[in-house]
Amino acid sequence: MGQPVAGNPSQFMMERAFAAAGLDWRYLTLEVPPEDLPAAVAGMKAMGFHGGNFTIPHKVAVIPLLARLTEAAELMGAVNCVFAEEGGFVGENTDGKGFVSALKEVMQPEGKKVVLLGAGGAARAIAVELGLNKVASIDVVNRDAGRGRDLANLLSQRVGIESKWIPWNAAHELPEDADLVINGTSIGLNDGSAMVPVDVDTFRESMLVADVIFNPPQTAFLGAAQEAGCQTIDGLGMLVNQGAIGFKIWTGIEPDQAVMREALEEYLGI
Repeated sequence: MGQPVAGNPSQFMMERAFAAAGLDWRYLTLEVPPEDLPAAVAGMKAMGFHGGNFTIPHKVAVIPLLARLTEAAELMGAVNCVFAEEGGFVGENTDGKGFVSALKEVMQPEGKKVVLLGAGGAARAIAVELGLNKVASIDVVNRDAGRGRDLANLLSQRVGIESKWIPWNAAHELPEDADLVINGTSIGLNDGSAMVPVDVDTFRESMLVADVIFNPPQTAFLGAAQEAGCQTIDGLGMLVNQGAIGFKIWTGIEPDQAVMREALEEYLGI
């Protein structure tokens, strides 16, 4: 549920995964304006939905309509996934979990020094999950001081990892000892030429560079990192993994992630 939701690939991906698992299930894409959200959640409960996903502008507004939140969702203050239990729906956030699952295919996060570009919803979810997975530190690079400080304080005070806000005033220079650099902003979405303002001369081969953007998966940011010799992770991996986590929560079955990625690539024409 969200507004707008036209063009969202999740239904195409999830229904392919249901079919591959032999499940006669449906995943619906529903355009719900903010004023109708309480009725929509009540309708989900009345019709026996196993769960669902929420996107902009409902990730925070849905919280008062839920029975409880998981630890991660409570820390993030946002929900993108719900599942049914006796008494109502439980709010979860799989965005950060999806990122960490994709990350663990190439790097274990424990003890790593992270530079996170952005402090919005996706960045916040990723930061909390990285903190729960015991990274050494997270530099939150963000233009808005309030958001940046708020996330850094959350990580320091409630998640218990070293974190600080760094103003993002120009092309950001990456520290040489960074292990993981993440674009957690929307820069590059639907625009493969849009470049995240970082100093590309400060990329190092030792860095793993990730982008949350899935369309297009090959962003200018990742291209610059690859030219510098960095290993990279695209946003499709995060999207597939967060979808797989929701699938398992709702069905109790491990989905075929290769089918899910193929479906996304087909939908996006890549």
